[in-house]
Amino acid sequence: MSTLIRILTFSNKFASMFRFKQFSVDQTGCAMKINTDGVLLGALADADKPLSILDIGTGTGVIALMLAQRFVDAYIDAVEIDESAAVTARSNFKDSPFIDRLELFPTGFADFFSDHPSKKYDLIVSNPPFYINSLQSPGVKKNLAKHAGDGFFEGLISGVAEHLTENGTCWLVLPIDTAELVKALATQHQLHLQKVISIHSFKSDELHREILAFGFGKGESKAEKLVIYDSPKVYSRQYQKVLENFLTIF
Repeated sequence: MSTLIRILTFSNKFASMFRFKQFSVDQTGCAMKINTDGVLLGALADADKPLSILDIGTGTGVIALMLAQRFVDAYIDAVEIDESAAVTARSNFKDSPFIDRLELFPTGFADFFSDHPSKKYDLIVSNPPFYINSLQSPGVKKNLAKHAGDGFFEGLISGVAEHLTENGTCWLVLPIDTAELVKALATQHQLHLQKVISIHSFKSDELHREILAFGFGKGESKAEKLVIYDSPKVYSRQYQKVLENFLTIF
């Protein structure tokens, strides 16, 4: 079983709709389904009253939708390179209460940054592909969603540094080995680590993900720990509190 813990078990394994308290997300055509990484990033990524937000690799659009719920004055651009996922995300945006503040761009982040050189964002988020130089998945879509070559994160961090506002923040969720690479790349681009949230399945488990926050402002990095389960199938109060405004099970 993967260390990536799913937050929803469908009674019908072919079901595609995931219902949140204020919106629903259709997952049709999306290789990467809604998962713990994404919803935690959507609930925890923060900035000081952001008016402009960029979601890189939006997939189903769930993170963009969660941020639209949280930041009612923000306009959100969502980038998705996979064509079928982009179609699904656009439909999810259209069916949400936040349609007027969401825009989908069916392209990769490099082309998006090239096409919009002057755009700046108060908050940039991404739940990116994270297996660098690993064995490729059998399915093309899964491969596109989960794998990255050596230059992927260099391009991502370089683009973030160019398109983040002076007081803006970039939040990423990553496995540990990739997180170390990204920390080094961020330093090279004058982005300072401002916060690290370590994600653990159980209190005694080793951490399996880190949520990282970067910005241009210098200061001591804050560290937090988030535990998902108190015991098998019993969510911790900490996890419930983080997601109580979104998940219908809380």
